[in-house]
Amino acid sequence: MEQVDAKVEQFCPWYAVRLFSLKLTEIEEYFKQHGYETFVPRQWQVSEGHGGKPMRQLRPVVHNLLFVKKATDEQQMRRVVAESSYKMSVIRKTADDPAYYEIPAKQMIEFQMMCNPDITIREYLTEQEARMKVGTEVLVKFGPLKGLSGRLVRISKKYYLLKEVPGMGVALKVSRWCCVPIDENLTKN
Repeated sequence: MEQVDAKVEQFCPWYAVRLFSLKLTEIEEYFKQHGYETFVPRQWQVSEGHGGKPMRQLRPVVHNLLFVKKATDEQQMRRVVAESSYKMSVIRKTADDPAYYEIPAKQMIEFQMMCNPDITIREYLTEQEARMKVGTEVLVKFGPLKGLSGRLVRISKKYYLLKEVPGMGVALKVSRWCCVPIDENLTKN
């Protein structure tokens, strides 16, 4: 399998893979065995452990979606998906276009940062819910989220920074005063 140069690897796009199996961990391991880096958004959940004590565990947010970093050409990825004994499909650009949808590296890096399980004021949305949210494209200029971009939307009377990728969206609570519209930001620089 032909690997991508290490310097270029950080700029490699990602694929979103829809799963038709509940064996997320096994499918994640399958891709890792074939040399692919994977990402699954996870969050902390408290459940009852031994003796009734609360136990925190990292659990996947969704069980039917996996992100895979493009480590080889698309043809090799198609072979790996086809040879798998698990039923899955890679999200495509459009229904008519057979090419896989590539999530840009910058967008995926921001998405992974926003999915940090230690951030508490966060909302996960389905792809349809995220698309329905009306908001302005912004860049966060101040605070702990400085440098992130997305859409400034309202959820339950609070402002959130929404980042969408194929299959889902994640929203972090943000102060709207820390954000500037991207169009305005581009004209000032």
